[in-house]
Amino acid sequence: MNNRNIILIGPMGSGKSTIGHIMAKKLNREFQDSDHYIEHKTGVDIPRIFDVEGECGFRDRETQALQELLQLNNQIIATGGGSVIREENQMLLKSNGFVIFLDTSVNQQMHRLRRDNKRPLLQTDNPRQRLESLLEIRRPIYLDLADLIVKTDRRLARKLANDIITQLPESLN
Repeated sequence: MNNRNIILIGPMGSGKSTIGHIMAKKLNREFQDSDHYIEHKTGVDIPRIFDVEGECGFRDRETQALQELLQLNNQIIATGGGSVIREENQMLLKSNGFVIFLDTSVNQQMHRLRRDNKRPLLQTDNPRQRLESLLEIRRPIYLDLADLIVKTDRRLARKLANDIITQLPESLN
C-alpha cells in the first residue's frame, strides 16, 4: 500500500471531515482532522483559541499541527478552511500528499453551516458576505494546490466519497 497521505482542502462546510471519515473507512486508513487535533492537543476548542490568541495565534497552532500530522503516512487529513493561506502550509500540503479540493458554493456553505455557532470567522452580522470574501481570497489557492477538484454541492457524502475514491490514482487505493 502507498504511504502517501490524502489531504482534503476547501472552505468550511465543504464536507472535509464527513467525507474524510467515510474515505478513511473505505480505504482502511487513519483519519485526522487538523482542527480536532489542535483542540485535543490544547485541551480547548477553536473559538476559545481565537478569543485568547486571535486568528494569528490559531494559525500558528494550525501550522504546527500540519507539520506534525503530515509526518505521518497513509492518513486521510481534513484541513481547516484557512490552512492554505500561509505559504509555509501550502508547501507542506503540496509536498506531503495528494491534495483534493472540495469545491463548494457559498449557498451550500450557508445551508450546511446555518446552525453552526462555533465558527469564529462566522460570528459576524453578515456571514454570507464573510464566506464570499474568504472564498474570493482562498479559492485561487485551493485551485493551485489541488491534484483533484471535486464539486460537492447537493451531493450526498457517501456517494461523493465513493466518487472521489474512483478518481484517485491507483497507487492511493
